[in-house]
Amino acid sequence: MAFNMGALKGFANSLSNSVSSTVFSTYSAVKDVLPGNPVTREYEVGEHVASAGPGLIWKVFSGYKKSTKQAAAVFVLEKRILDRFERPERDYLLEVFRKAVSQLTRLRHPQILTVQHPLEESRDCLAFATEPIFCSLANVLGRTENMPSPVPPNIRDYKMFDVEIKYGLMQLSEGLAFLHDSVKMLHRNISPESIIVNHQGAWKIFGFDFCIPNTAPANQPPLWAFPEYNHGTSVEFGYPDMDFLAPEYALSGECKASADMFSVGMIAFTLYNTKPLFCNSGNWGIYKKHAQELRSLRESNLQLIPPDLKEYLKLLLNVTPELRPDAAQFAKIGFFDDIGVKTLNNLDSQFQWDNLQKSQFYKGLPVIIPKLPHRVALHRVVPCLSKEFVNPPMVPFVLPGVLQIAEEASKPDFEAYILPDLKKVMRLTEPVQILLIFMQRMELLLAKTPPTDVKNDVLPMIYRALESDASQIQELCLSIIPGFAGLLDYQAMKNALLPRIKKLCISTTLLSVRVNCLICIGKLLTTLDKWLVIDEILPMMQQIPSREPAVIMGITGVYKLAFTDDKLGLTKEVIAAKVLPFLFPLSIENGLTLPQYNVIMTLIRQMIAKVEEEHSAKLEQLTSLQNEQRSALQISMSENTQVRPDQLIANPSGSASAMDDMFSGLGLGSYVQKKDTGAIATGLMSSYSPDMSKNTGQQGQAKAMSLEEKRRLAQQSENIKKLDHQPRLSPAPTSMSPRISSTGSSGKDLTSSLMERNLTQMKSSQSLTQFPTTTPNYGQMSSFNSTMMSSNNQSDWGMAKPSQASKPDLSAFDSLLTPMASGQKQSMNSMLSPMGMMSGPRSGQGMPGMTTNLGVKPLSPNDISDLLS
Repeated sequence: MAFNMGALKGFANSLSNSVSSTVFSTYSAVKDVLPGNPVTREYEVGEHVASAGPGLIWKVFSGYKKSTKQAAAVFVLEKRILDRFERPERDYLLEVFRKAVSQLTRLRHPQILTVQHPLEESRDCLAFATEPIFCSLANVLGRTENMPSPVPPNIRDYKMFDVEIKYGLMQLSEGLAFLHDSVKMLHRNISPESIIVNHQGAWKIFGFDFCIPNTAPANQPPLWAFPEYNHGTSVEFGYPDMDFLAPEYALSGECKASADMFSVGMIAFTLYNTKPLFCNSGNWGIYKKHAQELRSLRESNLQLIPPDLKEYLKLLLNVTPELRPDAAQFAKIGFFDDIGVKTLNNLDSQFQWDNLQKSQFYKGLPVIIPKLPHRVALHRVVPCLSKEFVNPPMVPFVLPGVLQIAEEASKPDFEAYILPDLKKVMRLTEPVQILLIFMQRMELLLAKTPPTDVKNDVLPMIYRALESDASQIQELCLSIIPGFAGLLDYQAMKNALLPRIKKLCISTTLLSVRVNCLICIGKLLTTLDKWLVIDEILPMMQQIPSREPAVIMGITGVYKLAFTDDKLGLTKEVIAAKVLPFLFPLSIENGLTLPQYNVIMTLIRQMIAKVEEEHSAKLEQLTSLQNEQRSALQISMSENTQVRPDQLIANPSGSASAMDDMFSGLGLGSYVQKKDTGAIATGLMSSYSPDMSKNTGQQGQAKAMSLEEKRRLAQQSENIKKLDHQPRLSPAPTSMSPRISSTGSSGKDLTSSLMERNLTQMKSSQSLTQFPTTTPNYGQMSSFNSTMMSSNNQSDWGMAKPSQASKPDLSAFDSLLTPMASGQKQSMNSMLSPMGMMSGPRSGQGMPGMTTNLGVKPLSPNDISDLLS
């Protein structure tokens, strides 16, 4: 039963441990590594980055303080790791770790890890916060216990440079010198797991778990009690690393400060050989054996050690403690007389110097930086230089070195380690050298700065430079802007940068600044679009108040670049209306030399040639199009039409006067040689009747006379002339004589009006016979007969209807009719008869039973011209 109860208890414990492990793994997966620990109230815990301490028992996480956002590292010791030990031993180890952190918290030195928040304990873990760290030296050498899986590449691939090893050993010696001489403390566990490499690459002493305090009275040499080896204590966590422990702990039974110096020598050997001289595997017996072998250290073991360190390393690894150099002596050996080591050491000592000493050092720093490994310069030099950014007078001395390192940095490294500090400096305007340095390295900034930061930090700095009172800053800014203009977005160029350059060009009183503005604008033209140049740049040229030769040539250069650039391609309208009227007066400004004048005139000629070429081509196209339209119109017209209905016949006779010759060649020939053909028609109308002339003139203004109207007008004029030579006719005595005689002179007028009206209607009817191809229009004949009949029925005549009264004798008008064929003349009385009206002349065909072909000859165009002349 007892066995069964024991087995059941073991199973329960195993199950409990399995459940606890699963729960803890889940917590770790969600980064909740500090459940209930007070450290989490003030610090935000991030990624697992390293491990350190005895047996690498401490996990190290990145993080930051919540209140100040200050970067930090959080050390966590999970108590469950000690669950495999018995309770007394577990409590002993926890007490060792508590005292170690407490001792570390009380110490303040540049080579000792700085604690930001003291140790806090919860049910599950111990935790405290320190300055940000990179990893432990053990992690760098390949020991990855208690590390995240997989190991971060930046740690797995980390290789130390020679200058880092030298300066790290020097820092370690300085830290031990502080412990031995000032604190009177023996560390006793100087090993890779007790040395922390921070983010800047500096080595920091950690792991005071096995330190021995001074037991000597005051004003007496320090004395450290020798700790006997306890075989019951866990070697993994409860004893120093035997691979780096001095041999006197096993051989002589005493310990001094030289014991820590032996550990320093073994670390140096390990750094150059990647492993310690002896591997004891935590076994006390093996350790004692190897301690005896140190009495005869072979030269072959030191083949990889640098020559200037080999002699001192033999002393450090000597079995006799008194032969070993102390910390202060070791820090002064020639091995550390290296320019890189001195540079890093001076950077760490800046807080002790005044501004004059600092400025002298920073002036020579750009020469030294290329000799340093880039990682050292980025993580070691830049942080030290960035501390001086809070001191504006020193920024011009520090900034060149930072930008030199930034040039070699990758874009991610620049954004992570350099840009955050540079943003603060970009806001400074004094001293002016800061802007000068930034202007000189502007291409670097724009190439590696993200677009958002360019808009928020870099461009405002450029704007401040343009608005600066120092002309040197303005000229330098203008000279470098074209170099990075292609990296700017269009809106920033149009709405922010270009308006400031224009304002500076117009408002400045310095000739050099104005000329540099024009040169800058000229170089920016290739990055602008056509309409921005036309709407913004060209009008600005006319607003410049000065006319010095340099300014004129700058303006000419801008116009020339805009004119010759294929993308811009100024149009002929812009050239003719805006550019040439402005350039011509500039060409005759006083002060221009002959070569300058020739340059301007050459550009003017080129512009004129372009306008001429483009506009001539346009006019040729228009003329060709008009000719094509005119040809198509003429083809569509009737081939028998020889005169356009809306065109008067011009007088072919006459010659151009001397005054007309003056306008030859100006394209005004159609106006200079035009004849007043309208006067002919006006004279004809006035000779007939003043009222008719007036009405005709008004109608002519409203609408041009057709060909039929012109022919009818000419025929009437001829008939009037013939009537003037005929004797006056007296009407025959009829029944209407009393009515006529009673009207007096109005009878003559009525008779003449009737004859003229009948004659006009007859001629209108006869004009239909002038075109042989026209078919007879019976409707028109009926209209003519009805008109004649209605005229005979007017009450003004006092006549009866034809069936009731005799017809008037109109034989005297027979001679006025158009000549007919011989033997076929028709009397006026017969024409007035109903049959006569129906048998009038036709153009070839007549109605059945009527005489239709009268042989009338149509008027030719020449006959019409003779009548009008």
